[in-house]
Amino acid sequence: MRDLLLEIGLEEMPARFITDSMNQLQVKVVAWLEEKRISFEKITAYSTPRRLALLIEQVAEKQEDIQEEAKGPGKKIALDENGNWSKAAQGFVRGQGVTVDDIFFKEIKGIEYVHVNKFIAGKETKELLTELSGIVTNMSFPKNMRWGSNDLRFIRPIKWIVALFGSEVIPMEITDVFAGKKSMGHRFLGSEITLSSPSEYEAKLREQFVIVDPTERKNLIRMQMKELENEKNWIIPVDEDLLEEVNNLVEYPTALFGSFESEFLEVPAEVLITSMKEHQRYFPVTNKDGELLPHFIAIRNGDSEYLENVAKGNEKVLRARLSDAAFFYDKDKAGSIDNYLEKLETIVFHEELGTIGDKVRRLVEISGTLAEQLQLEEGTQEQTKRTAEICKFDLVTNMVYEFPELQGIMGEKYARIFGEDELVAAAINEHYMPRSAEGDLPQSEVGAVVSVADKLDTIVGSFGIGLIPTGSQDPYALRRQASGIVSILFDTKCPLSLEEILSGVVNLFAEKGLLKRGKEEVLADLLSFFKLRLKYVLQEKGISHDIISAMLEAPVGDVPTYISRAETLQEQRTDESFKGIIESLSRVCNIAKSGEAGTIDEFLFEQDVEKELYTAYTQAQAQFDTFMKQGDSRQGFQALATLQPVIDAYFDNVMVMAEDEKVKRNRLTQMIQIANLITQFANVNDIIVK
Repeated sequence: MRDLLLEIGLEEMPARFITDSMNQLQVKVVAWLEEKRISFEKITAYSTPRRLALLIEQVAEKQEDIQEEAKGPGKKIALDENGNWSKAAQGFVRGQGVTVDDIFFKEIKGIEYVHVNKFIAGKETKELLTELSGIVTNMSFPKNMRWGSNDLRFIRPIKWIVALFGSEVIPMEITDVFAGKKSMGHRFLGSEITLSSPSEYEAKLREQFVIVDPTERKNLIRMQMKELENEKNWIIPVDEDLLEEVNNLVEYPTALFGSFESEFLEVPAEVLITSMKEHQRYFPVTNKDGELLPHFIAIRNGDSEYLENVAKGNEKVLRARLSDAAFFYDKDKAGSIDNYLEKLETIVFHEELGTIGDKVRRLVEISGTLAEQLQLEEGTQEQTKRTAEICKFDLVTNMVYEFPELQGIMGEKYARIFGEDELVAAAINEHYMPRSAEGDLPQSEVGAVVSVADKLDTIVGSFGIGLIPTGSQDPYALRRQASGIVSILFDTKCPLSLEEILSGVVNLFAEKGLLKRGKEEVLADLLSFFKLRLKYVLQEKGISHDIISAMLEAPVGDVPTYISRAETLQEQRTDESFKGIIESLSRVCNIAKSGEAGTIDEFLFEQDVEKELYTAYTQAQAQFDTFMKQGDSRQGFQALATLQPVIDAYFDNVMVMAEDEKVKRNRLTQMIQIANLITQFANVNDIIVK
């Protein structure tokens, strides 16, 4: 057994692609090794801005041998009329590398077939390793480039290749770069190294100021920042995304700190932090109370020599950035909300849906309707209206133009400066929430209502003109916005029906002539779209697949109760009575499919059990409606469960498909009414009971 090393040396790769590229190379090589039946003990992936590498330990010297059984033609075809081997049989064994003496017969489904045992000796591993070049060239990246006269499209130009199997170089070549034993150290601090074996890889590169293990680099950065925290009595909040990016920008990390003028602290902390992170990849510094301090942490790609000079250079660059931010902040404060709102009329939201100003006017209508339906207090409704009117004004400020990720955040800051109501100012920020899958949700009623209205406007507008997400394509982030709506409706225990909410917004777009498709088609697509978002919520809550299926085919109603209905079914399925209840309710739903809705005529009841079922249904419906309005799904299900014994007695004594057509229609109508009640909870036919 020998160790195997593969290193692809490159010009500096974009930091955001490095980790995925490293993992992709590992997955592809492991799959190749398994396909080729080459065993190994351990694989470790490495990456820096200038290299992607794999160290595979204890790789077998040859493929595993194969002993397999091969099936050939049927016995009648394999033997001629004289009992001699036919040309078909002879051709079969020749193709398998054996002789007719190796043939034996096996019966399969009553027919005998020719079989032979075939032995395939494994090839030497070193004969196969040249195929690794094909694995490398078949890698895919979000962005590729070509260089020189080469046809290969790759993430960056390949500068060197190390390919060692033990001490032997694997003969391979990519874009006129031939594999060898030489790798490159740090661009400025290191030099070229020659490897005699794969096991030397980490240690020899460390000597040349390259730490190839990304986890080790990241831990080193954390440790150095912790030392600065302890030394300076600071707190350094670690943004994991920024840490990942910085880690992929350096080969030999050294943390250093710098400072800036305290006057810049008059600019909102969010602006300073964003400027530090987005422009300079610096970590901000706070005190123990979370207040921003006039310092920053930078990660140098190098050693600790001349850190003071490096810090001064970073301070100079940051000072210019913060000066720009302070200038934008002062200039924005000199404006007014009304001026900014006027500018929104010139910003196109979508060519078929109008300007941002048009969107704002729709937001006022949608949020006003929601606030009214929720019966919010008059003052709250006024705050909702004002928030909807001005929630987008900061989009045309200098600060948000420079830092789009500050939309809403700067709206809140500026609204306070311009004298807006405190709750309205906070709601401007909240209406963008949640900003990510696990992001914070609005904490105020006003923020929640305007947030839902804003997202509904975008989603319904997009569906109305045919911009529906497909596969991985979702350029307007409609899935994320729909998930945000679901989260807000659930978090606020919103009692409004999702179907009614969507229908209202679709009608609004239809009235304004903004739908390019039929209303019913748009509404159906929207419901399916939102049910998929609800499906993911139920999956995260551990709801079984059959209950999720049952819920997806039922009306949604209000989101909190919808989720509660699914949770109730999940809980109840452990009860011994659950199986009987579901079977009885399913029987009603099944037979109801054979009829058409009508009106029940009690005079056509021929047996007492028909009257008993009708009475039980009436009582159950009243109880069900009461409990479900209260959001009590458990009691709602129990109201349906009370029907089980009466349903069972009914089917034991009544033939629904009676010869008398009127009686049959009446009985089917009764089944349909009960089924309609049941399916308000879930499509119980999809629930698997054992």
